[in-house]
Amino acid sequence: MSWLPITELLLEAHPERQVALAPSLSHAQLRLQALRLAAALQARGVQRVALFLEDAAELAVALLGAWRAGVQVLLPADAQAQTRQRLADQVDLWLDDLSELDAEPLPGARLLPEHCRLTLCTSGSSGEPKLIDKSLEQLANEVDALEQLWGENLGQATILGSVACQHIYGLLFRLLWPLCAGRPLYRRALPFPEDLQQASLGQSNFAWVASPALLKRMGDNLDWPALSRVKQVFSSGGALPAEAAQSLHERLGQWPTEIYGSSETGGIGWRQGHTTWQPFTGIELSLDEAGALRIASPYLPAGHIEQSADAAELGADGRFVLRGRLDRIVKLEEKRISLPMIEQALIGHGWVADARLGVIQEGRAFLGAVLALSPEGLHVLRNQGRRTLTETLRKHLAEHCETIALPRRWRLLLELPYSSQGKLAQSQIDTLLAASRPTRGVPSSSEERDGEWLLQLPVPPDLAHFTGHFPKTPVLPGVVQVDWAQHLARQLIPGLPPRFAGMEVLKFQQLVRPGDTLQLSLRFDAERGKLYFAYRNGEAACSSGRILLEPAHG
Repeated sequence: MSWLPITELLLEAHPERQVALAPSLSHAQLRLQALRLAAALQARGVQRVALFLEDAAELAVALLGAWRAGVQVLLPADAQAQTRQRLADQVDLWLDDLSELDAEPLPGARLLPEHCRLTLCTSGSSGEPKLIDKSLEQLANEVDALEQLWGENLGQATILGSVACQHIYGLLFRLLWPLCAGRPLYRRALPFPEDLQQASLGQSNFAWVASPALLKRMGDNLDWPALSRVKQVFSSGGALPAEAAQSLHERLGQWPTEIYGSSETGGIGWRQGHTTWQPFTGIELSLDEAGALRIASPYLPAGHIEQSADAAELGADGRFVLRGRLDRIVKLEEKRISLPMIEQALIGHGWVADARLGVIQEGRAFLGAVLALSPEGLHVLRNQGRRTLTETLRKHLAEHCETIALPRRWRLLLELPYSSQGKLAQSQIDTLLAASRPTRGVPSSSEERDGEWLLQLPVPPDLAHFTGHFPKTPVLPGVVQVDWAQHLARQLIPGLPPRFAGMEVLKFQQLVRPGDTLQLSLRFDAERGKLYFAYRNGEAACSSGRILLEPAHG
């Protein structure tokens, strides 16, 4: 399929050119819908529009239509109420549904770069929102460079991705690049390995635009021989652990293509199975006096040099090695401590799959650690207890850092709460460390069937109740199971009597341990005032009973 520059995507119709799948959309249909939307925006006098559309093809329609109408576009990072409120004075219209915007189409035309502006909204490393302006020329330069590098290898591969197109990585790799190259794109983001597999196996050729968060979760249960037909695997948004890259190489016969960059800079470099990065063509790198990377790029405004906080070493061959973020070096009692260095030391232990650190200010400042436990780490927690696990990790860290840098607070998870873009703001880590250990499980799903509620309920590995019950073999207390059942029932079932009046036929058959995922069923018999509950762990019954509920005394 011939290459269409971004500026010519609305110039002429190409009915034979497929743009999107599930459902299908041709270039001619895309062009007509975009020109109709452009006319509707002009008729309304819209000058600035915020676009939040999870369907990549609809976002393409809206983006191109807005540009054709001369409307400035803002891509918010999410559609939360506080985000809408924060951006209210930045836009005239928030657009998350295209059904109400339709008019007689404007004529097809070449997009004028000077009239096409885009503003990205990113959370940044601190969690504070940041607005970043991009010109059409910057975006076009980057898309052209991607095609020069990998277009021949991709051929006519369908582009499937786990990341949203609201951010620079997804916008370029899942949307603009396929549009220009004539490669069909899958409309919906596929954030789970099973969904990505199902969509992939329906294509003769396919490539993945993924996040490290997804690629780390791709386990043995997938059909790897069939998936090895993938043309290329792209990863960006955060560091892909070396073991995850190695696992993909063994299963797919190719190294994932990791992309290093940011919303501000666009792509900076890439690598496949190496510790060193190769800069993209036209990127000029230097270091400031602190050793932090400075970037001059065709994806930045002309003459602008972006100063990063990433420490790096530049090689004579033009490649570079990253050495962690300088803005994550903290001072404790006048000693400089590199949080990334300690995190890497923790991840080097077999009990830890991932780790992030933060500073806690409670009188004297100290470090806290948020860990995602490996299967081996979870086994130790379940069979030797929390104290054994954390003290062993402190001893391990003592070989890598001074005593003052040893974490004094630990939060244990099954996985860190990365976004779909592979981002994890420091503010999230700080919030986890400041909060008390959890006392309840949070359902991952719930549904009602004929008056009975069925819930999937992961048991937090760091539950506060485990500490005293029991220190070396943590078990979920029966009284807590009853409390959870009543608490969740009151959230889901309206009109429950408020007074607890006793229990009937209470049975405890199987121990519940850290990291288990329970299936909880709840049913209320209003005539008898009895709440029936039952916990299962897979096929095994854990506990069951009836909670007697009465109206409040007058």
